[in-house]
Amino acid sequence: MQTHDEETKKFFKHSSVHCVLAPRYGSNKLSVFKQQVVGTLFSHHQKCVILDTQSSGNNRKITSFIGGLDLCDGRYDTPEHRLFRDLHTVFENDFHNPSFPSNTKSPRQPWHDLHCKIEGPAAYDILTNFEQRWKKATKWRRIKKVTRWHDDALIKLERISWILTPSSSPNGDKIVHVTDEGDPENWHVQVFRSIDSGSVKGFPKSTQEAVDQNLVCGKNLKVDKSIHTAYVKAIRSAQHFIYIENQYFLGSSYYWPSYKNAGADNLVPMELALKIASKIRANERFSVYIVIPMWPEGVPTSASVQEILYWQGQTMAMMYKIIAKELEKAGLSYQYHPQYYLNFYCLGKRENSPHDSSEINQQTENRSLAAAQKFRRFMIYVHAKGMVVDDEYVIMGSANINQRSLDGSRDTEIAMGAYQPTYTWARKNSHPHGQVYGYRMSLWAEHLGILEKAFDEPQSLECMKLVNKTSRHNWKAYVSEESKEMRGHLMQYPIQVSKSGEVSALQGHETFPDVGGKVLGASTNLPDVLTT
Repeated sequence: MQTHDEETKKFFKHSSVHCVLAPRYGSNKLSVFKQQVVGTLFSHHQKCVILDTQSSGNNRKITSFIGGLDLCDGRYDTPEHRLFRDLHTVFENDFHNPSFPSNTKSPRQPWHDLHCKIEGPAAYDILTNFEQRWKKATKWRRIKKVTRWHDDALIKLERISWILTPSSSPNGDKIVHVTDEGDPENWHVQVFRSIDSGSVKGFPKSTQEAVDQNLVCGKNLKVDKSIHTAYVKAIRSAQHFIYIENQYFLGSSYYWPSYKNAGADNLVPMELALKIASKIRANERFSVYIVIPMWPEGVPTSASVQEILYWQGQTMAMMYKIIAKELEKAGLSYQYHPQYYLNFYCLGKRENSPHDSSEINQQTENRSLAAAQKFRRFMIYVHAKGMVVDDEYVIMGSANINQRSLDGSRDTEIAMGAYQPTYTWARKNSHPHGQVYGYRMSLWAEHLGILEKAFDEPQSLECMKLVNKTSRHNWKAYVSEESKEMRGHLMQYPIQVSKSGEVSALQGHETFPDVGGKVLGASTNLPDVLTT
């Protein structure tokens, strides 16, 4: 990961900055074995920056940032997503590509992510999450707990008169509101988490109180899995289209065609498939666009990457089968293809050779690296974790669409869901053109290199066909041995889907260009809990 956590701690030593390294430990209410499993396999995955910023007059307020961006190597990028250019200037000390050996003249791995700034009451909720986690943070020496961090390092906002703080009364948040309810650009924001009582201090001890706060109660554990709930409710509420960008996409394993016991039981893929099926029954249009990386970060031939790709392939096959069966039931299978409703995409980049490329195209015994140098291409790594529903609602945060992120008792996560009350289908009686719409259109402009009128109606078959046509053109340009121009970066994911919903690797592209590794992955002997 190149997080430089130990270096960071040393850097702040003997300063006024309190730096605590907080590994993921299981609740001490669990058995010793379960504590070791949690500490070995799972991680803290939240990404939060919280600070005080200028408010009205001489007052200060809390502003928070959350999303997918880690504060570590390789995350800086621009919409151009350079591969070889500026390696000795802009990216000299920030080179990152785990697919190739270090210290080689390989292309950098371009990075695509989603992140957001939050002001108002929700920003204070993110601060509360930090405080709860800080109070739980524990010092460990080897295996034994030796002392507990006290919370006296925390700044208590209520003691600082010039920093605005929300009241505990139901209507007491107005002092920290950014806009009035009557402002057409006003937002409503809610914060969600995946976290359990082993990682925070402040969950109720009473089971009834926990249930009242929508926590899930397990044996000796209280679990907040509100990110999963938010995704499910948003999908069920969708009426027109859904656009997803995520680093991983796997789940609903109880309905996979070949392996039903992986334990990846999150409902997101199934809910998407059932939403499409319900729209087919109602004879209404509905489109789902899903952007994922070409392969999970790392060496694509490695066991872990191959197994994740296998789970991903199982998820895709399950979804397309449900859609195909619904089309058949409706007597529409001769007229409509499952990919008229659901499509997967990835991002890639080709870069023309400079006049003098001798320094880059050096001799190497690594065939994958030699091919990447020769064809000057590489995937753009999709690290985003977001979903847009009907151009009126957006979810964004640190959570992937896999069991690790959505379970609640595995990796810790934080996310937000937001909408503008003025810009909804119900309020407008038409397609809303608020900031959620603008954000989705800006992403499409970057990915597709164009803005077409059809993009205003992403639920339409015309739009889906246009996006698919462009993405297929870009895939052909990406894999061509000749340098061909790509229209943006969006490419079809290299699979083919039959009318009956069968999924296979794209003919002639069963492995990834240059780097190898099966597109649909392979089952391995790794523990399922590690890769789901």
